[in-house]
Amino acid sequence: MMNAPNPIAFTAFGLEVRWYGVLIAAALLIGLLIALKRAPKYGIDPEIIMDFFLYMTPAVIIGARLYYVIFSYDYYAAHPEEIFAIWNGGLAIHGGIIAGVIVALVLCRVKKISFFALADVLIPALPLGQAIGRWGNYFNQEAYGSQTDLPWAITVNDAALGIIKVHPTFLYESIWNLLAFGFIFFYEDKIKKVDGELLFVYLGLYSVGRFFIEGLRTDSLMFMGLRIAQLISLVLVAVGVAGLWYLRKNEDQFANSLSRK
Repeated sequence: MMNAPNPIAFTAFGLEVRWYGVLIAAALLIGLLIALKRAPKYGIDPEIIMDFFLYMTPAVIIGARLYYVIFSYDYYAAHPEEIFAIWNGGLAIHGGIIAGVIVALVLCRVKKISFFALADVLIPALPLGQAIGRWGNYFNQEAYGSQTDLPWAITVNDAALGIIKVHPTFLYESIWNLLAFGFIFFYEDKIKKVDGELLFVYLGLYSVGRFFIEGLRTDSLMFMGLRIAQLISLVLVAVGVAGLWYLRKNEDQFANSLSRK
């Protein structure tokens, strides 16, 4: 018998609170605190950060869930009652990123502030939040990889294969995101020249790791026989490289960060 992790963190007033939700909430709170601390460095009013998180939080959850449901249409068409059951997992980070960018673009237009400045305030919180949130997959016994006998393999109860040892892909991505979190601060301190660079560094760096880690997973969202996350990752690597090239090519136009340091 295997001792599977308990997905329930605690029970309050008869309601079960799952680790998945607790970890996502913790990631959002830590991200907010990081962004509030960084905002003055970029000349952004902390109140704008509060506004962003107020609108971004539901938008990101909706976007991440909608993305997952769309690319799992056959399953949810047969089980429509599970569409809103996000506590069981099923949030796609790429859908959340798209929703977050849309909210940021709208907010920056309304508040008349630089999108690139706001992005660079927020970006360091993103990989750290992902590193924390990925552990929700562990408690839900999901997002694991193919079978392996490596010393760090975890044991899961697979619906099709029974009790097996697999790659802990959630752990791989969590570690990769922590490394990305550290590198982003190094890049900001030693390499960055203009606002917006952290956004494109994150997109490229995260996507490189996600491409290879996704190749180990057994539950990937698929489209025409291809892993959607890998296709999106390739696109985002290209966007990251092109974005950095564009900012550096037009450095005089975007050179506004050095004056704040």
